Amino acid sequence: MPATEVILTATVGHLGAEADLVRVKSGYARNFLLPQGKAIEKSSGAVHRINVLKKKRAEREANELNDAQDFARRIGKMKLTFELETGEQGKAFGSVTASDIADKIRAELGGNTEFDRHSIVLPKPLKDSGKHEVEIKLHHDITATVTVTIASKTPVEAAKPEAEEAPKTEKTVGGYKAKTKAKHKE
Repeated sequence: MPATEVILTATVGHLGAEADLVRVKSGYARNFLLPQGKAIEKSSGAVHRINVLKKKRAEREANELNDAQDFARRIGKMKLTFELETGEQGKAFGSVTASDIADKIRAELGGNTEFDRHSIVLPKPLKDSGKHEVEIKLHHDITATVTVTIASKTPVEAAKPEAEEAPKTEKTVGGYKAKTKAKHKE
């Protein structure tokens, strides 16, 4: 199949970012990239356009990096607490997922904060009570760490004194000794 070189004017997921010179199949360029305005044909006049696109790309990436650093600083100071019903062993009946953590971060920072739950690195939902360090990948160079504490909703009950048991008596049944509780008549 014939291939052609085009200059991307927008980021295309599997090809590259704006101002990249890529080699694609002619049909893909002709039927998708060019009509959608995501690329221009390579030509001598496009050199100036490449320089403009590279400058815009550098500015955008610098802004994204600064925003990610600022966001990482704000998130790094957070200590999130979740209360879950837990069993005797400290295992939670529910779990804390990436969505729960993202919602809590949005609530702490204000509702208008854009934050993607997919940036939270959480291999499996958190079920154990206690403190957990959760990584959040904000940029390919920047990772923030948030302390997530899972507390028990049900207070740990103090050891209750056992009710006094009735004295045990031994009885012989069929040649075997059987222990039974004596019944009190009150």
